Amino acid sequence: MSLWILVSVCAAFFQTLRFMLQKWLSTARLSAAGATFARFLYSAPLLLLVLVAWFGWTGHTVPALTGRFWLFALAGGAGQIFATIFVVLLFKQRNFAVGITFKNAEVLLTAIMGLFVLGDVVSPLGFFAIILGVIAIFLLSKPPEGGGKWWQNLTNRAAALGLGAGLLFAISSVGYRGASLQIDDPAPVVRAAVTLSAVTLSQMVAMALWLFWKDRRELAAVWAARRSAVWIGLTSIVGSFCWFLAFTLQTAAYVKAVGQVELVFSLIASVLFFRETVTKRELSGIAMLGLSILLLILAI
Repeated sequence: MSLWILVSVCAAFFQTLRFMLQKWLSTARLSAAGATFARFLYSAPLLLLVLVAWFGWTGHTVPALTGRFWLFALAGGAGQIFATIFVVLLFKQRNFAVGITFKNAEVLLTAIMGLFVLGDVVSPLGFFAIILGVIAIFLLSKPPEGGGKWWQNLTNRAAALGLGAGLLFAISSVGYRGASLQIDDPAPVVRAAVTLSAVTLSQMVAMALWLFWKDRRELAAVWAARRSAVWIGLTSIVGSFCWFLAFTLQTAAYVKAVGQVELVFSLIASVLFFRETVTKRELSGIAMLGLSILLLILAI
């Protein structure tokens, strides 16, 4: 097995673990905002420490961060914060597997945004993938207890949170890519590491200030849950590192295709760990959306 495939699978695995921990903490001890803040609090300092140590050890020149870099980075960071909160809130509405599948609609929504906003040409295969994805979203948007018309299902709380998360993650991806392109360094790994550290640190500071203003008790709760919450930060670091390493070894399209194994991991976690029931309709929707994303990636 090629190294990039193994690394991509590891990235999806650790990302699933991180969302599992956030779902568990958000239902047991923390709010959605607290579970999101825990990710940044217990990863940003360590990331910064490792990056500073690496620059000091290698003597590599620290790249300058321009105003355009921070514009893209902060926009992407804000999108990721709200997207993560949406996903954690979604876990309280639907089972874990459906929540993760909705989150993976990011790829589909990115393609649609590119079509209407940027005028990107979509191939026949890409158009078919989009239609298939839309049908899958219809299947997933209907709650287990049943619902009304299809447009009413798409506007229920779970569907709104899921599609909102996918859209915000798509905005976040564009912001991060834009930020990394502003760094004047020939090494992709350096650009990725600097962008990741800068964004995560800004996210930690922003959420700390927000919670200090709005909900100081949640700050205390995040610290009180540190023995469990620290694992959110650690799994986030490992997962992010694996994604960036995979992108340096293989094209992003193939990495994202392999990364859809996250749907399988989420289904296993939903049934075995959270003891949730997944309906046949939800299974069909998960499989259909996964297929549409793979077809879309192949069509890009």
